[in-house]
Amino acid sequence: MFRRERSIPLRGSAAALCNNLSVLHVPARNLTHFGVVHGPSAQLLSAAPEGVPLAQRQLHAKEGAGVSPPLITQVHWCVLPFRVLLVLTSHRGIQMYESDGSVMVYWHALDSGDMSPVQAVFARGIASSGHFICVGTWSGRILVFDIPAKGPNIVLSEELAGHQTSVTDIATEPAQGQDCVADMVTADDSGLLCVWQSGPEFKLMTRIPGFGYGMGWSQQATGMGKCVCMRPVQEFCTSRSAPMPGPSVLWTWLPRWASFSLQPRTPLYTSGS
Repeated sequence: MFRRERSIPLRGSAAALCNNLSVLHVPARNLTHFGVVHGPSAQLLSAAPEGVPLAQRQLHAKEGAGVSPPLITQVHWCVLPFRVLLVLTSHRGIQMYESDGSVMVYWHALDSGDMSPVQAVFARGIASSGHFICVGTWSGRILVFDIPAKGPNIVLSEELAGHQTSVTDIATEPAQGQDCVADMVTADDSGLLCVWQSGPEFKLMTRIPGFGYGMGWSQQATGMGKCVCMRPVQEFCTSRSAPMPGPSVLWTWLPRWASFSLQPRTPLYTSGS
């Protein structure tokens, strides 16, 4: 059962993006960190349990080459087995910080290569799996970074080619020591889902077409593994739900989701259409 807690004031509004908020709970310090995206900056806020803001910090996207300031597309805390990094993506590149945002430990510039100058270049979709951090890009490729236990010696270890259109989101689920179990799902603008098995070399297990409806969000589900919010797919389900802006259909991975079975789940909310 949900209940409304005390509101936490921000210095500015949040950007109208699907992934405009990230939350990190730190039980050892009894604190909750919030990261909010707004234009070329991201606001970091720490709050006590009663909702009292304790500290605020503002991060800006690295300028790189270009005339206009880059826009931030996502900010996300990646909890690794040995450290926590804050990852920020923009139209220029990928920035990784210590968890409090105080020190930038890595910067990866995006290379548009031979792409048309009218096509937008950006990174979007962030998730961690083991000691890897995966970030999606406008080209459909997924960048896999190998993260050391400490220090800035982060290495781009692999580029995954499973999508032909821009990546919208990435979600992971710990494999818990099971072999041959898929533990990462990526989504793109065309509606395609790619299911991966992480490791020293990531393996594409299967593709699930979305019939032309873009995947807007990937969210964690409690108890059932992974769920993905899709835009309406009337071929599969006639009911609609609206847990986020715009109609969507909620699908849930079964506990043994390595079998790639999907089943429709009762909508959280029912829209009038």
